[in-house]
Amino acid sequence: MSVEPEAFEPAYHWPIPPVGGWTADDLDRLPNLPPHTELIDGSLVFVSPQTLFHSRAVSFFEWQLQSLVPPGLEVIREFTIDIDRYNRPEPDVIVVGEEVVDDPEQTRFPATAVRLAIEVMSPESIARDRDTKPIKYARVKIPHFWRVENKDGRAVVYVYELDPTTGAYVAAGIFHDRLKVSVPFPIDLDLTEITAKRRRAE
Repeated sequence: MSVEPEAFEPAYHWPIPPVGGWTADDLDRLPNLPPHTELIDGSLVFVSPQTLFHSRAVSFFEWQLQSLVPPGLEVIREFTIDIDRYNRPEPDVIVVGEEVVDDPEQTRFPATAVRLAIEVMSPESIARDRDTKPIKYARVKIPHFWRVENKDGRAVVYVYELDPTTGAYVAAGIFHDRLKVSVPFPIDLDLTEITAKRRRAE
């Protein structure tokens, strides 16, 4: 019995990590990586398909912050930052100093230029967003970190500020329907817009 050639699909070969793990530079050299691949402790982290909440939340913070950000800062979504040789995470939204946004072909920013990092939590990213990433962001002195969670279909934002004495994040507030802060710049957001139903055109 003959077997059609189409029956034999070549299996995808995942890249085999070198001794010591992948490095930040490898993300730009490895072929055929899935979009939004991150590097955490020398290991490649592949992102699961986005939920509708995640997509809406990322777009919301990107566009809202772009309308509020003062001169000298820029808002960028889903862009990797260099923590160190073995860590190159990709926050969902960041606010960076415009001095590092200088090349249309660049693929990352130094973490030292980040003023605010926002992570919108997904079911598969709970441990990274609650534990791993905040520790790494604090270590490189990113002054502000927000974690956005979906609680019963509504957005909740956990706001943290870096304590310069301990070098760790401290909670600065938990926001449900409205987020209003004065740092890193004045921000006043209606969080209910993230999951608001779209009205039909009359």
